[in-house]
Amino acid sequence: MSVLRSRPVLRWLVPATAAVAVIGGGAAIGTFAAEAEPSLPPRTAAQLLVDLQTSRLEGLSGTVVQRADLGLPPLVGLVPGNELTTLLTGTHTLRVWYSGPDQQRVALMDTLGEQDIIRNGRDLWTWQSRSNTATHRTLGGDAGAWKPAPEPAASLPATPQQAADLALGAIDPSTEVSVGRSATVAGQDAYELVLQPRDDDSLVHQLRIAIDAKQHVPLRFEVLAKGSDRPAFEVAFTQVDYRRPDADQFRFNPPPGVTVDEEKAERPTGKPGHVEPSGDPQVRAVGEGWTTVLVGRLDGADAGRKPATKPATPPAGSAPEMDMSKLLGGLPAVSGDWGSGRLLTSKLFSVLLTDDGRVLAGAVTPERLYQAARG
Repeated sequence: MSVLRSRPVLRWLVPATAAVAVIGGGAAIGTFAAEAEPSLPPRTAAQLLVDLQTSRLEGLSGTVVQRADLGLPPLVGLVPGNELTTLLTGTHTLRVWYSGPDQQRVALMDTLGEQDIIRNGRDLWTWQSRSNTATHRTLGGDAGAWKPAPEPAASLPATPQQAADLALGAIDPSTEVSVGRSATVAGQDAYELVLQPRDDDSLVHQLRIAIDAKQHVPLRFEVLAKGSDRPAFEVAFTQVDYRRPDADQFRFNPPPGVTVDEEKAERPTGKPGHVEPSGDPQVRAVGEGWTTVLVGRLDGADAGRKPATKPATPPAGSAPEMDMSKLLGGLPAVSGDWGSGRLLTSKLFSVLLTDDGRVLAGAVTPERLYQAARG
């Protein structure tokens, strides 16, 4: 289960950027309970990277806690009923099981109920207890090399393993890599690998990855924003077991009355393991590395003054439509030689919605968005 893959850190920041335009709030969080710093043999950053690259596990199970305090503006209520956005605020608990590349399970335990994603060979199941609905997909013959993107809960990294896998793709000349202080996480001694952007336009101060000293598995992942010594986003094991889980954990037994939707398997595009910043041809990337800005367009030619018209009655089962005029009215107005529009800011990213219908987003300062908007 190697975590060193060629994927940009923007891959996990972008889904958050897309969703924060419609939510707000966020309870204050703190770091996970600190334990005494263990005494470990010295290891360099290069050695820790090799540890991550060469780590292999036969099995793993445990409890993961995810916490987010992104410093979003108070826009709660503009998009009621959107369950995905709740993952961007507060605290969430997940149970995870791993038994090789073709047997994996993640269960989100929340006030909204339980949501499961189960991979068992070529079968991929998703289930939501609140609606008692399930989706089944049969994966193609090359599913071992291709990891499909499951439904809502996968838009943010569910485990330290996923987060580290995505973040390590950011290591390039624009990244300073060092070793932090050792720690004890979920009862395991761990080294800490620190990634820090060199570009001042990035809102990210540091990424911190706690790595099990024996198993070489990421146990905790933290993102610190500039000007703060508390994580804006963190995901960590609170309990971990390295024994192979029982095979029954990966068998989906539909509960009574469940509605099952059969989906066709989607074929992978491009090379296995290669992820593009966006599948939308109307979205382009400006810049590179930590200060990449994504530029796209909202539906409707003039998003700032003429929000898209929503249907009078949403289709049955769909999420309520967003009142774009209220959303834009709640954001501060900005203008410059690039034009005019509205700005959404948080601890880790900024979003600029221009009056001519453009959307610019990135883990960067507003000034970097204005620079891209001029282009």
